[in-house]
Amino acid sequence: MCKKTILLSVPGLREQDVAVMPKLQELTAGGEIADLVPSFPCVTCPVQANMTTGKLPAAHGVVANGFYWRRPPRVEMWTSGNDCIAGPQIWDVLSRRDEPLTSAVWFPLHARGCGADYVCTPAPIHHPDGGESLWCYTRPTELYGELRDKLGHFPLQHFWGPMADVRSSAWIADSAVIAARRWRPDFFYIYLPHLDYAAQRTGPDSAAARKAVGELDDVIGALAEGFGEAYRDALLWLVAGEYAIRPVDHVEYPNRLLREAGLLAVSREEDGEHLDLAASRAWALVDHQFSHVFVADGDPNTAAAVAEVFAGRPGIAEVLVGPRRARRSLDHTRSGEVVLISAPHSWQAYYWWLADDCAPAFARTVDIHGKPGYDPMELHFDPIAKGISLEVTRIGGSHGAPAEDAAGRSVIVASEPILFPGPTMADVDVYDIVLRHFGVVH
Repeated sequence: MCKKTILLSVPGLREQDVAVMPKLQELTAGGEIADLVPSFPCVTCPVQANMTTGKLPAAHGVVANGFYWRRPPRVEMWTSGNDCIAGPQIWDVLSRRDEPLTSAVWFPLHARGCGADYVCTPAPIHHPDGGESLWCYTRPTELYGELRDKLGHFPLQHFWGPMADVRSSAWIADSAVIAARRWRPDFFYIYLPHLDYAAQRTGPDSAAARKAVGELDDVIGALAEGFGEAYRDALLWLVAGEYAIRPVDHVEYPNRLLREAGLLAVSREEDGEHLDLAASRAWALVDHQFSHVFVADGDPNTAAAVAEVFAGRPGIAEVLVGPRRARRSLDHTRSGEVVLISAPHSWQAYYWWLADDCAPAFARTVDIHGKPGYDPMELHFDPIAKGISLEVTRIGGSHGAPAEDAAGRSVIVASEPILFPGPTMADVDVYDIVLRHFGVVH
């Protein structure tokens, strides 16, 4: 009988971090370690889909952390359910065996509606007046009420934004232990986001980032102890770094450049300038160190004009137009007609306004679902403006650009020798490693 397996998905985990995590080292002593190369785009949703499907974005369709749905035109950031992922995931394959195995999926993105037996993921209730109530989507449905009664509400304010800290990862771990005690699933996939915060705020090698490594190690230690008591049997632990966060000292503004080129339109409203999707010939859905530029009606002449705007820009390493997107496995109908990829030291901001006093009101709020792009500035609060800072120079780290050197690699650690395919692996290999362990051969 194969050992029950726990897969921890940890953004920002590097080999040098493992070296100063004694509890993780104890948990995986006698096992294996290898470099893990995240596939572009090296951001949360695509990498998690890569690991759980064994496929790249051109196949599974998760081309960024958000989507632009063209008919009708709508931007969706961070809220898509599991049906946005094409193809079976690990838990789907395990459930179809002659002797089905049970799975639990805890907090990865796009988990809502997935086929696992047990699920927990944030799902705050949004009210017509703009307010929201804390809640989580769970399977079984009544589980979140039970977790809330034992642990309190999931601390959503500590999951993202200026108050993001270890409390969210600790709640995730504590709730996973409760589920493990109750069901002891054969496969348990857990997302622990804590290393993402300080590394982006102040840089991956800052004092705050080093402190976060120690805090996460304590969470993993408590998780391992709780799972040991819950399962009462030896477990196989796999700990995979989703991507590495690099220091950055430069920012590019794709939407501002498109506006200056006469390709992007804005509407002037009472609270500032808003992006006018209907009137824009091109606009960029920006995501960390890359962006998808969507061109009205897919016009090739406009796409060529977009490419000309960004050719030779100091923060842009690659401009992929049309068929050239296949080079980075983004030849998918959900991709923009043009993909912009940052140089490793640079990141991209979604801003389209040319002066801060023209910024829309939501720019200074934590509004990850309402902004048409990813905004790391939500990690920084401006006490003078009493809102989110717009001082982009405060961002110390980013990710998303291709991992083409050692600094872009993360790490994968196993608690026993399970024959990694080599000293360097791709994120898509995680899928095969887990299934092979359970005797599933493709």
